Amino acid sequence: MGLLDRLSGLLGLKKKEVHVLCLGLDNSGKTTIINKLKPSNAQSQDIVPTIGFSIEKFKSSSLSFTVFDMSGQGRYRNLWEHYYKDGQAIIFVIDSSDRLRMVVAKEELDTLLNHPDIKHRRIPILFFANKMDLRDAVTSVKVSQLLCLENIKDKPWHICASDAIKGEGLQEGVDWLQDQIQTSKT
Repeated sequence: MGLLDRLSGLLGLKKKEVHVLCLGLDNSGKTTIINKLKPSNAQSQDIVPTIGFSIEKFKSSSLSFTVFDMSGQGRYRNLWEHYYKDGQAIIFVIDSSDRLRMVVAKEELDTLLNHPDIKHRRIPILFFANKMDLRDAVTSVKVSQLLCLENIKDKPWHICASDAIKGEGLQEGVDWLQDQIQTSKT
């Protein structure tokens, strides 16, 4: 099998493996998004809060993603930094209906962006303004303003409005992330 693996890699048939960190506050929809990106036969029917972290895999047309789904509960957020070095991209999920905790999300994002293992890298960041189906949700433009995303000048970033339960907006985000990973070195 080793020979076949090497041959498929040389011929460009093997998908490039990418390590992605999925971050955001608890209850923002990180696990639901990752679950929805997996093939339907591999999706979980019951989503429970992540304790610590979990590792999930899914594939796009040309990449194989290994996603570190990190718990967003306050007591686990300090674990995030232990995975920054190995991350080649970041998915940051925001509950767009939770205006009260938008300030906390911004603080966590600022901490992330200023961490030594992230600060000087051109690592792509995909933002999902999730839960757009809820009545109190603010637009992805408003989420972008509240998080001051326009101040991120040294990293490619993109924000997508999403509804993780229905899967809306997810493919657009993954397509953007795939393009960024294939065109840049992280």
